Amino acid sequence: MHFADRLQNVETSAIRELFKLLGKPGIISFAGGFPDPALFDAEGIAQASATVLANHPGPVLQYGATEGYGALREAISTFMAGKGSTVAPDGLIVTTGSQQALDLIGKCLISPGDKIIVEAPTFLATIQCFRLYGAHIIGAPIDADGVDVDKLEALIDEHKPKLVYLIPTFSNPSGATLSLARRKRVLEMAVRTQTLVVEDDPYGELYFDAPPPPSLLALSDSVPGSRAWLAHCGSFSKILSPGLRVGWMIAPPELLAKAVMCKQFSDAHTSNLTQAICAQYLTMNRLNATLAVVRQTYAERARVMAACLKRDLGEAIDFNAPQGGMFFWARLTGANGKTANAADFAKRAIEQLVAFVPGAPFYAHDPDLATLRLSFATADVAKIEEGITRLKLALS
Repeated sequence: MHFADRLQNVETSAIRELFKLLGKPGIISFAGGFPDPALFDAEGIAQASATVLANHPGPVLQYGATEGYGALREAISTFMAGKGSTVAPDGLIVTTGSQQALDLIGKCLISPGDKIIVEAPTFLATIQCFRLYGAHIIGAPIDADGVDVDKLEALIDEHKPKLVYLIPTFSNPSGATLSLARRKRVLEMAVRTQTLVVEDDPYGELYFDAPPPPSLLALSDSVPGSRAWLAHCGSFSKILSPGLRVGWMIAPPELLAKAVMCKQFSDAHTSNLTQAICAQYLTMNRLNATLAVVRQTYAERARVMAACLKRDLGEAIDFNAPQGGMFFWARLTGANGKTANAADFAKRAIEQLVAFVPGAPFYAHDPDLATLRLSFATADVAKIEEGITRLKLALS
């Protein structure tokens, strides 16, 4: 077969390929980016499902509007208001997960050769998605407070990118959170350079001790003109259920209109049934209680992972403990003659029946081969303790 030229620039996900190795009995995985299914509110989702099927069987089982199920758009508008963002129901569209929102942005905005700036490192699927549309991707360095705004500004001035993609809150993979001061600078920069900033925010509700700074979207009201240069992608995957495949995009009207057109060509609309379930669930006022349990559980697991990494790997690894989200981003130091190559370390770890993701695939270019990502979301405390012990053996 003669495949499209665009496929020459992409390959299958390194993480998905790693999953093929995880079928060994007894393996402990820190590799995935999945929420813990034990924390899903299955009872509440079942009640919401029964209610919508009993009361609205025709509409929820029928074709629907590409923009999204009306009750859900209203519920998301209310949900976003609780996070400090003023969004009218017709100011957003519902997508099949936030991944579709990113794909729609790529379809609508990226032409072959367009320059796109992302964090280095960033979400692997975004790199793959934007490359599929022919983007030339440029990485902006990060630190513990998120993207280095001075260097980002220099890159924007140099390259005049079509857009900038950021995960400001509990980023995947870095776990970093952009500081409040930097967030305001990003918005001011967007206005000055007239550059679209895409804010991806699937993890913002997964904070441990204190809420993170307001989203770029929430702050945009205080930075004149910035709303016109901002797109915001949200999702229920990490806070309710990824299987429902419900996300949303908030963007300037002209971008939303083009995205709706492209979504019509793609899937006509996100499942009415899952949209209605989400809408009903939100009206049942169960989400806050569910999130309280998730936050407490993830916070404990993160604390245990940090303690175990310090105890068992010591100077051989460096990391910043996250304040929320699902990930540790770490770097092998090579101390005491230990390996500083994460891919080699990953192979040894698999032999010890523990898995993580080497960091290289999360870079658009010039990867740091010493980096790695560890997820604490799906492993309980006992497995985290045992898994890090196994990593110590693999590093020896």
